[in-house]
Amino acid sequence: MEMSKQKIACGGSPLKTYTDYLKKEGYTMQTINTKEREKIYFTKWCKRQMTTPIEIDYKTCLKYIKSLTRKGNSKRTINHKLGSLKSYFNYLISESYRLDNPIENTNIKGVQRTLNHNLLEPEELEDLYYSYESDNYQEEYHKYTSKRNKIIVGLIVYQGLDTKDLKNLKLEHLQLSKGKIYIPGTKKSNGREIELKPWQMIGFIEYTNEVRTHLLQRLNTDTDQLFPSGDRFTITHTIIKKLKKYNQKAEGIKQIRASVITNWLKQYNLRKTQYLAGHRYISSTERYLQDDLENLHEIVNNYHPINFGGHNL
Repeated sequence: MEMSKQKIACGGSPLKTYTDYLKKEGYTMQTINTKEREKIYFTKWCKRQMTTPIEIDYKTCLKYIKSLTRKGNSKRTINHKLGSLKSYFNYLISESYRLDNPIENTNIKGVQRTLNHNLLEPEELEDLYYSYESDNYQEEYHKYTSKRNKIIVGLIVYQGLDTKDLKNLKLEHLQLSKGKIYIPGTKKSNGREIELKPWQMIGFIEYTNEVRTHLLQRLNTDTDQLFPSGDRFTITHTIIKKLKKYNQKAEGIKQIRASVITNWLKQYNLRKTQYLAGHRYISSTERYLQDDLENLHEIVNNYHPINFGGHNL
C-alpha cells in the first residue's frame, strides 16, 4: 500500500513530503537533495529485501550497513549515510508511519575523531566569568555593553552556549521566576531548559530592567532578541579577545563549550549531558568521552557496536 494511502486510511492528516519536512528542519537545498538521494537508494534496497522503510527493523538495517561496507564505502561515508537515514526515519515518525527510529543510536565504530585538546577545568571557566570587568568604564555605552558581555560570558561558561544559541535567544526565553533559561532548538540541536546560577540571575535582573533598554535606544531598534545586535552577531568575537587576556588557554567559544560539556560528563550521565548540550543524538555526546577509557568501553558495549565476521565496521 502506498504511503499516502496508508496514512489516509489510518485517519491521518494529508501527507507532508520528506522534502517539506527537511525544509522545515532548516536544511539547505544541497543537503536536502543529498538526503533525498539516500532515501531513494535505501527504499530500493528495502524493496529487494522484501520490506519497506516503514516495516524494516534494526537487524535488517544492519544488513543494509553491511551492504554499504561491501561496496567499499569508508566508515566516515557510511556514518554520513546513516545520518541521512536517521533523518528519514525521524520524518516517518513525525508523520505517524513509524513509532521508532531503529538506528537512532547506531554509528560505525572506529572513525577517527577530532580530539578535544587544551580543555578548561571548571575553576578556569568560572575564573573567566569573575575576571570579566564590567564596572570600570566611565563612558555610559561601554559600561552597558560590558555588563551585557559579562552576562553572555556566564551563559558560555556555565550553560555551554555557542554563538548561534546566543543569537537565537529572545526575551521570553528568560525565566527568572523559575531560575532558568530556555535555549531554543535549531536544525542541529534540541531545545532545552537549563538552570541559572544565583549570581547570573542577579545580573539578568539588572540587564532586563536597565541595561537592555539603553542598548535598544543606542541601536535605535525594537527587537525581542535578548541580546540586540543588529544584522550580525559579532559580540562573541569581542568577548573571546578579552577572555584570552585573562587566560591564554581560552581559544574560542567552541573550545569553551567543549570544556563545559566534558566537565558535565564528570558530574552527570550521558543522557543528562545530552539534554544539557542540546545534542540530537547520543553519539554527539559520546565524542566528549574519548579520553575516558572506562566510559568508552561502556559506550562500545551499550550503544550498538556493529561487528561482522569478528571485525568492527
